[in-house]
Amino acid sequence: MEVFKFIFILLEVIVLFNALIIVHELGHFLAARWRGLVVERFGIWFGKPLFEREYGGVKYSLGTIPAGGFVALPQMAPMEAIEGKGEEVPKDLPPISVLDKIIVAFAGPLFSFGLAYVFAVIVWAVGKPVSESDTTTTIGYVIDGSPAQKAGLLAGDEILSINGNQVSRWSGIGDAVTWQIVSSTGDTVPVEVKRGGQTLTFEPAPEKEDAEWYKRGNLRQIQIAPVQTPVVASVKSNSPAALTGIQPNDVVVSVNGSPIFHPAALSDAVDASEGQALSIAVERGEQTLEFEVTPVLPQYVGGAPPEGEQRPMLGIAWDRAGSMDIDHPGPNEQIKASVMAMVNTFDALFTKDSDIGAQHLSGPVGIMRIYYRLFDSDYGWRLALWFSVILNVNLALLNLLPVPVLDGGHIVMACIEGIIRRPIPFSILNYVQTGFALLVIGYMLYVSFFDVQDLGGGDAGQQYEIVFEAPQASE
Repeated sequence: MEVFKFIFILLEVIVLFNALIIVHELGHFLAARWRGLVVERFGIWFGKPLFEREYGGVKYSLGTIPAGGFVALPQMAPMEAIEGKGEEVPKDLPPISVLDKIIVAFAGPLFSFGLAYVFAVIVWAVGKPVSESDTTTTIGYVIDGSPAQKAGLLAGDEILSINGNQVSRWSGIGDAVTWQIVSSTGDTVPVEVKRGGQTLTFEPAPEKEDAEWYKRGNLRQIQIAPVQTPVVASVKSNSPAALTGIQPNDVVVSVNGSPIFHPAALSDAVDASEGQALSIAVERGEQTLEFEVTPVLPQYVGGAPPEGEQRPMLGIAWDRAGSMDIDHPGPNEQIKASVMAMVNTFDALFTKDSDIGAQHLSGPVGIMRIYYRLFDSDYGWRLALWFSVILNVNLALLNLLPVPVLDGGHIVMACIEGIIRRPIPFSILNYVQTGFALLVIGYMLYVSFFDVQDLGGGDAGQQYEIVFEAPQASE
């Protein structure tokens, strides 16, 4: 069953990922036909053709490698490094105007923006899933011994600004807590919080773990987590929690009288209990109930963690996603957020002393991995559509960069031809395009090297089962 699920999700990823690229290339194709350019080939996928047919002077093909598509336009700059060796450029090929070249080059990004807007309208209609931890700016958990704890930050503090920049959410790029921390460059990060009726400022010194040379560099952290309502997902049979009456969907609100804002806080309380009973208050509907629960050491079936990691437990499993809501952001709001995310990313890339570098971006492998994880979640299609808005905007803007081999490079070269009033020699174009194509391909291989390492990441699933002995009947 898991194999069929994997295949189905993989097919979903391939279909959507390819659709984004094919629509971009379709923009070039339709603009070229409209402006009367010679279209040599229009290919979906790469590699040896599974299907090839000529119609209206254009060779249409379906390749064997499901990785997008291409349009061969011999009157534009050559793209042989990507599309493969084509036919020789005919000597009598009619020249095209600078305007025609600009229109055809711009059509691809325009179609990508158009597709982004279509997806944004769909997201607006069906909704975007957002978790409690995504939208809050309140600290739910501070790791013991962390820079945040040393600076004096506490769970329950509401973060107002970081580095002098206001924050409105926890995750994402831009006005997000995590982004403002990882993109910071100073020795300390000023964090302004609201605690009770006071506004306080703390300056934790971010830390980052060293990474092996072959792995992506770690980014700066102050080791805090957002508020996540501790909702009980399930309770192990015969466990202390089950025997005292704790049930699924109970919301843990305090331990020994201290409020908790994250499941990890209860785990810390269990570790610190040294086998003593804990007073746990939960909300169940409109009731608030209190239980005395004593952690016990479970049994392990089919294996066991290292001896040092075996510890007493309550037998509670948490809802990792926390509470979820469905938001309906407007299309323009989504497009603007996607544009600003890219602007902030490039700003961080080119900021002196920033830890964010080219290796932290993702290539095709990383993007398909993200799609797979989104489809594999409970809100798969909604999240995949939302991510497609961001990805299409990125695809459009990246292609408008003035780099030969990208659409922006075609536009720049067309403008140069307009200024010098003659076409750039084909041989020069060929060398320039091929050289930059190899650089782009090299960069894709570079980031894919790191993306491939991430494929094995995540929770591989524990290889043992945790069980609790049934209590002995008293004589």
